[in-house]
Amino acid sequence: MNKLQDIDASLLPEIATTEGSLAQRVHHSLKTAILALDFPPGANLRKAPVCERLGVSRAPVADAIARLASEGLVDVVPQSGTRVSYFSMDEIREGAFLREALELATVAKVTRDLTEDQRKRLSRNMRLQELLIEDDDIPGFYQADEEFHGMLMDFTGFRHLANVAQNVSLQVSRARMLLLPTPGRIAETLAEHKAIFDAICSRNEQTAQDAMRAHLGQLMPRIEELKQQKPHLFNFTQQSHSEAG
Repeated sequence: MNKLQDIDASLLPEIATTEGSLAQRVHHSLKTAILALDFPPGANLRKAPVCERLGVSRAPVADAIARLASEGLVDVVPQSGTRVSYFSMDEIREGAFLREALELATVAKVTRDLTEDQRKRLSRNMRLQELLIEDDDIPGFYQADEEFHGMLMDFTGFRHLANVAQNVSLQVSRARMLLLPTPGRIAETLAEHKAIFDAICSRNEQTAQDAMRAHLGQLMPRIEELKQQKPHLFNFTQQSHSEAG
């Protein structure tokens, strides 16, 4: 039986600059590290190093971990401790399905209602994506990618839409981080974003939805392939059984 690694608490983002209660700030820091894969699937999440790194007591850390467990990002194992959740293909498929439904409805509404100011903001984001590719800044491109989709949702005027989309696709967002270093993928992503942007600017609702569907359709086949390449990152239950054996 291989001993699972502990998290590297030094990778946790500082909490001083974030807003909210102490527990909320600790949760944000832990969640950021998990989604960025700084804390990989299966890693032991021990409270003491987190408390030391963030300069907090155990109570807000315990509260943050309880919230992460409810989001499916960690597993609290009785008599064993807390571990970062393994990837679940069922959860990823469900998240991708829900995210696609929201994204298609979003792009249709934005295409109908786009303002000139919104067009300019999307255009600036597209130029930023190009610059980040030129700089080979993969994490930066991922952030700009998230901002592109986030702006579209904001432009619908529905205040809670972006949070709903993020919550239903947390596992998808985490898995996407594994795909970013794939050679050529960020250039392909930019081309797909341009197709969406051009269709929106042309006020072609069907073409915009088709472009968004084609863009999102790249994800699941790539994750399925990734599962074959890195099976140790998937399926917490199977991993637990293999360790017990």
